[in-house]
This record gives sequence, C-alpha cells and structure tokens, in this order.
Amino acid sequence: MNIKKKATTSLQNSLILEPSQPLWKRAPKRDKNGVSLFDFILHIPKLNKKPLKQQQETVLQIEKIFDLYQDKIVFADLNLKINVLWVSIKPIPGLSYEIAAAIKIRVPEAIMVANQYEANRKR
Repeated sequence: MNIKKKATTSLQNSLILEPSQPLWKRAPKRDKNGVSLFDFILHIPKLNKKPLKQQQETVLQIEKIFDLYQDKIVFADLNLKINVLWVSIKPIPGLSYEIAAAIKIRVPEAIMVANQYEANRKR
C-alpha cells in the first residue's frame, strides 16, 4: 500500500493506493533543493493478519498523525506484506522520534526499527 501526498492538498484527502514498485524507485532521497531527507521505519507486527476493518482503523490513526505533520512528511509507504511503515521527512533532528512517538500513541504495537539520521550520525 503506497501512501502518497499531493503537494497542493492535505494528506487525508489525497491518499493513492497503487501496486508497489521497489521502494528505492519511489522514495525520494532529496528535497527540491537537493538536501538529503531523513527516513525512519516502523514495524507494525501482524497488521496484515488483522481483519480489514482493523487494518483500515490503523491506517486512519496513522493518517491523523500525518495530517499533524503534513508540512514535514515528504513520503510514506505502508507495506502490508511485511508490516512496515517507511516515512521520509524533512531533515529536522529529532523529528523522526517525535512522529514515531505520536504514531505509537495511536498504534501502540508500532515499533521503530530504523532511523537514518541516528544511524548516519554515529559513523
């Protein structure tokens, strides 16, 4: 499930579901000024095993957080096959933790498994 945001409308009103291409082809790496974006990944265990109505409720809860951060989130992809939510954001230190924590409040089973900023900073 690919969640894309159109630049001129709110995220909630512009969700597009489409067949997946490899994430490396779809996820932006840089903003329009060439600045690298930050990425983080959340694992939502067993989401794909839940009834469709529960899956939809989980997506709705995530959308609510995305609406709050729509000016900072550039790209999001929910892969139900592996229960992973990939989020690309503007390069603001600490923002990935803030958004992940907000999602965790609404989706308690969500677990942050990767954070590009922190991984690169420790090198």
